[in-house]
Amino acid sequence: MGTRKKVHAFVRVKPTDDFAHEMIRYGDDKRSIDIHLKKDIRRGVVNNQQTDWSFKLDGVLHDASQDLVYETVAKDVVSQALDGYNGTIMCYGQTGAGKTYTMMGATENYKHRGILPRALQQVFRMIEERPTHAITVRVSYLEIYNESLFDLLSTLPYVGPSVTPMTIVENPQGVFIKGLSVHLTSQEEDAFSLLFEGETNRIIASHTMNKNSSRSHCIFTIYLEAHSRTLSEEKYITSKINLVDLAGSERLGKSGSEGQVLKEATYINKSLSFLEQAIIALGDQKRDHIPFRQCKLTHALKDSLGGNCNMVLVTNIYGEAAQLEETGSRLWL
Repeated sequence: MGTRKKVHAFVRVKPTDDFAHEMIRYGDDKRSIDIHLKKDIRRGVVNNQQTDWSFKLDGVLHDASQDLVYETVAKDVVSQALDGYNGTIMCYGQTGAGKTYTMMGATENYKHRGILPRALQQVFRMIEERPTHAITVRVSYLEIYNESLFDLLSTLPYVGPSVTPMTIVENPQGVFIKGLSVHLTSQEEDAFSLLFEGETNRIIASHTMNKNSSRSHCIFTIYLEAHSRTLSEEKYITSKINLVDLAGSERLGKSGSEGQVLKEATYINKSLSFLEQAIIALGDQKRDHIPFRQCKLTHALKDSLGGNCNMVLVTNIYGEAAQLEETGSRLWL
């Protein structure tokens, strides 16, 4: 297990009729991406500024269907959860580049469903395929907005708003959010009802680059407990799958943000910077300390980012020339 790769990274390019073919090129094996920024579109550029980037990845998803995206980045993470591996799948990138579509999709049409609803479906199908095991499924939906924690399922009549602020707590069993409601789901329909309830409660704000841009990080967690029904096998397995839709990021000057939205953007960029630091540290075999506690996002995900967990990062980018500077900076994570 010591040589097991901890972080897998994929890039999904938002479909466009104006793809910058001369500036964005993929490796023949679709496992690398090269970006060349032309001098003439960098007004006021000084000669020593970088105009070329090259990135090695686990895969580039160009004009990929929702089904192909799920098969490529998420299916194995979900299937290995029943073997006891925690998993985290997160969508990251510039505002409007397709993070929420990748994670949630368009739920009214099955083929456009994203990673999260497909993961729920896969979990319940796996349960049907394992009649020899008793498997319990619970879910929660956490929102992190301006470094404050919110329960997206607190509007349910039997939950109600929390009187005291939620806090992140660590114990020998792992990390949990004190005050966050966790809901037993005995069938797929129950889980979907909870997902849709949480979606209606997400904090949405108008934004110059995307009028329906989410201004918060959201973590939908599936908790699994499994044990054999036979007396000869007493193996008991617990795991969880975190499905994370990160808030959109971009340079503050470009987004035209001010006032409350500027405050939101500052918190977002700061937490994403801490996430980047944690991921880089995880990839460094010589690092003993991983800075998980620098922000609520990395602290909440601590036991599902390192160790023997499966972590997948999907970076969503634009394919147009006008967004290349932002695209290059997004791919550094």
